[in-house]
Amino acid sequence: MSAPINPALAAAPLLSVRDLNVHIPTPGGTLHAVRGVNFDLQPGEVLGLAGESGSGKSVTLRALLGLHQKPIRVTGEVHSGGQNLLTLPESRLRSVRGAQISMIYQEPMSALNPVLSVGEQITENLREHLGLRGRAALDRAAELLDLTGIPSPRARLSDYPHQFSGGMRQRAMIAIALASEPKLLLADEPTTALDVTIQDQILRLLLRLREELKMAVILVTHDLGVIAQTCDRVAVMYGGRLMETAPVTELFRQPRHAYSLGLLRSLPGAGEWRVPLQPIPGGPPDLRAVMTGCAFAPRCAFVTGECRQQEPPLVNVGPEHTSACLHAADLPSPHPAAPAGNAAQPTQIPEVNA
Repeated sequence: MSAPINPALAAAPLLSVRDLNVHIPTPGGTLHAVRGVNFDLQPGEVLGLAGESGSGKSVTLRALLGLHQKPIRVTGEVHSGGQNLLTLPESRLRSVRGAQISMIYQEPMSALNPVLSVGEQITENLREHLGLRGRAALDRAAELLDLTGIPSPRARLSDYPHQFSGGMRQRAMIAIALASEPKLLLADEPTTALDVTIQDQILRLLLRLREELKMAVILVTHDLGVIAQTCDRVAVMYGGRLMETAPVTELFRQPRHAYSLGLLRSLPGAGEWRVPLQPIPGGPPDLRAVMTGCAFAPRCAFVTGECRQQEPPLVNVGPEHTSACLHAADLPSPHPAAPAGNAAQPTQIPEVNA
């Protein structure tokens, strides 16, 4: 499966993020969970946020919608629709959530209200943002369940979340998120805990809805296979920072950050000759500590003294390709060569958008 080719994207970004920072107080000190993140999202684009657990992906997503509560502190700018979402009062921000920007969460059983029927949860969104009530709201709710592939949608409106399977709950949550036809969908690990067959169905559904509704998507995942199958562009996060951004095909063919290269080389091999996995040694950085130099330096196979002395800025290294690596131009290919005399295929990289 691959996402359709995205035609020329509009010049004006749908979402523009500048110097986004998230500080989380903890008993052991303040966690700088997101550090100076900058990116633009074009209308209709699917952007993947990739990286290990703890890299700041989900925290970034929640910050975009103002979902962090005090004492968590969020600074920077998140521009959409001519306004900075981070400076809006809560009353105005509620009109943005669900109407212009919607979000689906990792675990639908936790996100859905267990004491309200699925139909009630969809019609609540329709009342709030579209003013639909009564029969009109129920008709639209059934249409949304049908759109997301739930059989007998009218009958399922009265069911409760526990009466749905995991995949159906995820579809119901997508229906709720799409109720007011938002221009942007934030998807936080939408296929977590689903088996591979259901995962594939959900990803195909998101791509189809993206095309039908002309909707942009930010997809958070640690699964590079999901990124390859669904996204136009990818942003790799590590230690709360963006390390690399690139079109998906470009990043998989030739990453320009040592961390991205490490992620690709840790993918399982395929074919008659299987390359041993090359895990990234060590663990993610302590985000409570003051960082000097590149956050990835302690785990990097290409580290030099200069890497430990200064934090590399995110700079252009090619068309629509940025990297925060001092060795961006010198990194090897992620595709290892077969040993002499072995004609088998090297490590197989997941199918990438053509």
